[in-house]
Amino acid sequence: MGGRCSRFSLCWWHSPLKPSVLQPSSDLENGGQNDKNAVPSFREFSLEELQAATSGFNSDNIVSEHGEKAPNVVYKGTLANTRVIAIKRFNKSAWPDSRQFIEEARLVGNLRSERLANLIGFCSDGDERLLVAEYMPNDTLAKHLFHWESQPMNWSMRLRVALYLAQALEYCSSKGRSLYHDLNAYRVLFDQDSNPRLSCFGLMKNSRDGKSYSTNLAFTPPEYLRTGRVTQESVVYSFGTMMLDLLSGKHIPPSHALDLIRGKNFLMLMDSCLEGHFTNDDGTELVRLASRCLQFEARERPNAKSLVTSLMSLQKETEVPSHQLMGIPHGNANVAEPLMLSPLGESCLRMDLTAIHEILEKVGYKDDEGIANELSFQMWTDQMQDSLNYKKQGDSAFRAKDFTMAIDCYTQFIDGGTMVSPTVFARRCLSYLMNDMPQEALGDAMQAQVVSPEWPTAFYLQAAALFTLGMDTDGQESLKDGTNLEAERNKH
Repeated sequence: MGGRCSRFSLCWWHSPLKPSVLQPSSDLENGGQNDKNAVPSFREFSLEELQAATSGFNSDNIVSEHGEKAPNVVYKGTLANTRVIAIKRFNKSAWPDSRQFIEEARLVGNLRSERLANLIGFCSDGDERLLVAEYMPNDTLAKHLFHWESQPMNWSMRLRVALYLAQALEYCSSKGRSLYHDLNAYRVLFDQDSNPRLSCFGLMKNSRDGKSYSTNLAFTPPEYLRTGRVTQESVVYSFGTMMLDLLSGKHIPPSHALDLIRGKNFLMLMDSCLEGHFTNDDGTELVRLASRCLQFEARERPNAKSLVTSLMSLQKETEVPSHQLMGIPHGNANVAEPLMLSPLGESCLRMDLTAIHEILEKVGYKDDEGIANELSFQMWTDQMQDSLNYKKQGDSAFRAKDFTMAIDCYTQFIDGGTMVSPTVFARRCLSYLMNDMPQEALGDAMQAQVVSPEWPTAFYLQAAALFTLGMDTDGQESLKDGTNLEAERNKH
């Protein structure tokens, strides 16, 4: 597998997690070790390391909203390699059994998602129980929503927060971690790009009995009051209360909100700062979703996957980076020069799938040495002839914009295994994008790169898939790689 690898493809090939890219759309994994900003492997820290990182757990380094008198305090720390981290120090009575604490930490530490503030380590030393996570420098949702200083959070960003949070919950659920304790606006943090992420700390039980949930009974799921237990449906109820936060810009008891919704007075829920910045249809749909999450009967609430689907269709200004929507200066002062994009690169940046189709159709197979070499053989087998027939049928369907048929035919060609064509992978990639299957599209774009490591088209299509998945940073890197390859080609 010689040749160049994009930053994202390196994450895929060398990830300590499952290597398959053909995972559900919620499976927003990362974890590569080749980028200095990538999430490091989960490990055990010594107490001395964490003491040094926090200047002896100095109160000046406390960053949790509840301050040093809270039972579990979060500190900002800096490791010897200058990586900034968040350290949660538990109350000494929370985890008397160190083995149980370590086992729980390792289970959460196996998760890696761009929608989480990921857990990167733990420390268990004597009575000390500490968790180490990625540090998120741009405050909490509570701060931006309830205590904003420069500007209120705009409608598009509120929709993005809801989607990213639902994607985080869907990802965790797909990994067997569907229970999230005390989901609230303080648990949503903003990273260096101002993208919202769900704190991994809520995936840990806060005590040995697993019952620790919420101290505010006005916002507690009804079944928790009856049983004292958290269920997957309880988490969806809490998600509904957070949607109320996003709609109103303040804490509203769910019972009061539901009374307003039933009385068709949902506009009274809406944050006055949003007036004139959203359509009634969008507002009505978000209120409808919130009310479904807040149903008294747990079985009547939607699951995270259906929430993601519903919220995806509501997204606005998807091309605008989060830091611009939030009005937060971007962390990197060294602004890169804009890329000089080719028509295909420009189309992938805009996610203009129609334009991408026109370009791929026009270019055809002329960059595809694999097919050209296979066609030069004089000896044909029946299997090779069948494969070529599937390719021709796929090309006809692709030309006719019957993308479902194109997927089927190209899959038959690829599964035949007699010929390998990066162009077929590229065309099936776009067909997947047309069918709203971005994770499968990303897999095909990366397979095209494996077959033809110096082919700019493979990188451009990776970018389009990554942008569709909301992984804008990796998408920009793939665009840059494709542009650099194209520039090298044009020199010759």
